[in-house]
Amino acid sequence: MDELLQPIRGFLHCATPAAWLAQAKRPEQLPVLLLDHLVCELKAAQSAMFLIRRYAVDEASGEALLQWLKPYEDFTYRKQGDWRSLANRPLKKSMIPAARSAYGQELIDKMVLLIKEELHHFYQVLEVMERHQVAYDTIGSSRYARGLLRHVRTYEPEALIDKLICGAYIEARSCERFACIAPYLPADIGDFYISLLRSEARHYQDYLSLATAIAGQDISARVQFFGEREAELILTPDEDFKFHSGVPAAS
Repeated sequence: MDELLQPIRGFLHCATPAAWLAQAKRPEQLPVLLLDHLVCELKAAQSAMFLIRRYAVDEASGEALLQWLKPYEDFTYRKQGDWRSLANRPLKKSMIPAARSAYGQELIDKMVLLIKEELHHFYQVLEVMERHQVAYDTIGSSRYARGLLRHVRTYEPEALIDKLICGAYIEARSCERFACIAPYLPADIGDFYISLLRSEARHYQDYLSLATAIAGQDISARVQFFGEREAELILTPDEDFKFHSGVPAAS
């Protein structure tokens, strides 16, 4: 595990603060962690879908992506449907790159795989919640992703490059936090979180390699910039305890 986490820790500009871990270890916080984790898996899939639809595929393929995610969104945001029906839902159409996209196929290949994995993880979290009698309820979003994305540039391809870098940091932080909290959770949840590390580590690398390829030049300054912003969000006081939140304000 250390070999897997070493590049992640080198990429991130700070470790998870002890104060966040102390809060996360409290048994009464388990429902919040699981509910927020669940929504984060869906948001990761939605973000990847947006990138494919915005930058890579034709209109029909984009509509197929919308329909693929719709049952998950209906359950999460509108409390519609039975969560058990969400198991192993396939994407029923091949993605066709838009003629305008010079990097469409690589973006499609990496992001479709990411979506499949995130939706599978979404279902696995629901299974964990069922075992631990954590009822599903809506939960507000944290400041974390919003705090990163507010720095995305407004012109292309720089906007896409920034979004991909943000995606890399979100996935890397998720990986680091899974490893951080796993030993303190019930054994089955800890084992589940450890099982997620390899895919989360690959996701961060996929985002970063796409950003580098699309830029066609050194992006280290931009990676550094977002790394500093990400660390600020993790190290500063945060009133709202969530999976990616900063230092609990009461600590």
